[in-house]
Amino acid sequence: MKFIDLFSGIGGFRLGLELAGHECVGHCEVDKFADRSYRAMYSCEGEWFINDVRKINPKEMPEFELLCAGFPCQSFSIAGKRRGFEDIRGTMFFEIARLVNERKPPLLLLENVKGLLSHDQGRTFKTILSTLYELGYDAEWQLLNSKDFGVPQNRERVFIIAHIRGRSFTKIFPIISCNPKTLKQLIGGKQGQRVYSIDGLSTTLTSHGGGQGAKTGLYFVDLNLKPQVTENARCIKARYNSGITNRAADNSGVLVIPRAVLTPERFKKRQNGRRFKNENEPMFTLTTQDRHGILLGGAIRKLTPLECFRLQGFPDEFYYKAQSVNSDSQLYKQAGNSVTVSIVYEIGTRLRVE
Repeated sequence: MKFIDLFSGIGGFRLGLELAGHECVGHCEVDKFADRSYRAMYSCEGEWFINDVRKINPKEMPEFELLCAGFPCQSFSIAGKRRGFEDIRGTMFFEIARLVNERKPPLLLLENVKGLLSHDQGRTFKTILSTLYELGYDAEWQLLNSKDFGVPQNRERVFIIAHIRGRSFTKIFPIISCNPKTLKQLIGGKQGQRVYSIDGLSTTLTSHGGGQGAKTGLYFVDLNLKPQVTENARCIKARYNSGITNRAADNSGVLVIPRAVLTPERFKKRQNGRRFKNENEPMFTLTTQDRHGILLGGAIRKLTPLECFRLQGFPDEFYYKAQSVNSDSQLYKQAGNSVTVSIVYEIGTRLRVE
């Protein structure tokens, strides 16, 4: 099935759908840095492209059967101010509606934050469903969590599939959750990122598991002691600067089993009221506002951009392509904005036009 990738970011929709056997024929992305990563990660030569969805002439779009869009979510997000359609970003849904009204593709695949369902006491979501109905589409939706689809991240997003009325389609939802995963296998390869602790910056934590993809790969290096590999590694959110713990780092050279915590700069603000995660729990939701990390016996090392890409389901090779054209700060932002690849793949395997 041919699809258009609107608000494409770094291509979470594209990769998931391509892995499921579909073909991308064009994309739209206004962020020049995200598009730089996108073009490094995928073969886009000769494809249709425009940077601003508001400037799209529907008649100039290539032939496609599926329109996918993770339309801007900040105006509906619990982490944001939840201004909804009052925010210019919230009106991007109506740009999608404008294109759909003209082109009438058989299928739509939309994604947004959980807060969309409850925004304005449900009236915002009702407006979206009513608009789709008036355009001739019947919609189904489901709230899906990334932690249930093979990546260790607690990230709830609502996915909407709209079928054009009058054609035969197979119902997609509900999708049964699968592949719960902890962060035990996430981190591997040599690492040069900082470690945050209550005493200031430390550079004692490295990842040295014998190359990329090492199974545990985390070491706590103390003085000249030979580091020992840990049996467990758990990730967290990094954004808090004080009050996390008064515990000193252990001197044994062995990494203490990590706990998920909220880190230095945002100590005053917690995610769902929690600063810590228990062992084997998935990490907090990746956002563009927060840093993420690992609590290691009193020290916090922030997650690397590579680890953040892994938390969204991107293979390492895609990260390295993006890294070749962008800074770490942009890569963190891009990972936080992305859709989780494995969820899109599961949906994509079920999408068919009959």
